[in-house]
Amino acid sequence: MHLADRLTDFFERHRLPRDKRMLVAVSGGLDSVVLAHLCKEAGLDCVLVHANFNLRGEESGRDEAFVRTLGEKLGLDVIVKKFDTGTYAAANRLSIQEAARNLRYAWFRKLLAETGASLVLLAHHANDNIETLLMNFFRGTGLEGLTGIKELSPDGFFARPLLGATRAMIEDYARASGIDWVEDSSNASSKYTRNLFRNELLPIIRKAYPEAEANLLDNIARFRQVQELYQSSLSALRKQLCTYKGDELWLPVRLLQKRWQPALVYELIRPYGFGEKQVDGVFRLLSATSGKFMRNDAWQIIRHRNWLVIAPCTAAADVIPIDKDQPDVDFRNGRLSWKMLEGAGLGPGADPKKVLLDASTLEFPLVLRPWKEGDYFYPLGMRKKKKLARFLIDIRLPKHEKENVWVLESNRRILWVVGLRIDDRFRIAEHTRSAIEITWDDHLVAR
Repeated sequence: MHLADRLTDFFERHRLPRDKRMLVAVSGGLDSVVLAHLCKEAGLDCVLVHANFNLRGEESGRDEAFVRTLGEKLGLDVIVKKFDTGTYAAANRLSIQEAARNLRYAWFRKLLAETGASLVLLAHHANDNIETLLMNFFRGTGLEGLTGIKELSPDGFFARPLLGATRAMIEDYARASGIDWVEDSSNASSKYTRNLFRNELLPIIRKAYPEAEANLLDNIARFRQVQELYQSSLSALRKQLCTYKGDELWLPVRLLQKRWQPALVYELIRPYGFGEKQVDGVFRLLSATSGKFMRNDAWQIIRHRNWLVIAPCTAAADVIPIDKDQPDVDFRNGRLSWKMLEGAGLGPGADPKKVLLDASTLEFPLVLRPWKEGDYFYPLGMRKKKKLARFLIDIRLPKHEKENVWVLESNRRILWVVGLRIDDRFRIAEHTRSAIEITWDDHLVAR
């Protein structure tokens, strides 16, 4: 297929509009220069964008000047950004390659918003895909890593229309069309991993298997087909195993034990920032006692009776004062609202989210805060104090829910364990003539 036809085919297969502005990332090298020419020939509304990473001295300046001249020849606007890549890499403890990639893609995303462009076109080709496959394989990867580079990024902002063309095809097109480009001298060095594969490993492999590159491209296509089947099967298993409660995931222990498969467990915990190294920990939780858990910075996996619960870790504590003239207050677990009620015969009510308290027993300001170790109160109906930690154990509250328990207090005395139990000292009594009704609306919690 002719390169120009590949460009057309790409837009048709992905059903992408061709009449919107696009950004073309151009380094000055063969691949990106050819892509720029193809876009011009196709009549696309394009802007050339060039990242100058200032890593190769005079060469960096030469490449920038070349891209500016290319824009003039093609009648296309050019946007250039200079980066202090070395400083950024050192500050963030990244390799130069990682730093350049982070800077480049962050800039591209910013440009999409600033220019109103719909896509960034990148000039990755089939040989880049082969190199990526091999690097992923040798560093260790799952099935996803064997599917190579995606033609279209998951967010739909980055497109690689030449991914099916080899470098040889692109070079033949450039020479036949009289297209000039510049060579990056660092490409000849095997200091960088990709260059090591390109310059040393692949030539050796070709000696033993002359059709290696074509075979590897076929393998990538097969791996993608297998990945589609894998995702379809995974989707069906998720429906059987997963119960979502707000931002929590509940997994039945018995079914996980029955269908134990490390790859499946990895896929279940991966969206929550856990990796393959944590799969063994999940296996141990299946036979652990209720309350055992493992966690990362944002999420925890808790054994709760017959379930594994993946829930957010508790955020930093808050202390919220509530004045008498403040009818409601928002906090992490929703909103508390209160109002005064007058008259005899007031009852305590049966709704745990709406409580009545004797107004004469309260002193303002009230304080709303998360519970802590050492807290105690007098549960309704009891004349003796009880540690709140013991109370939460007795009512069999799951660990992740314990961490989200808040208390409302008056003059350092807990009057309500929000949503669970009021303190007996603040209950409605026979002599009560005025009460405070407090309502907890947990529907306002962000999900």
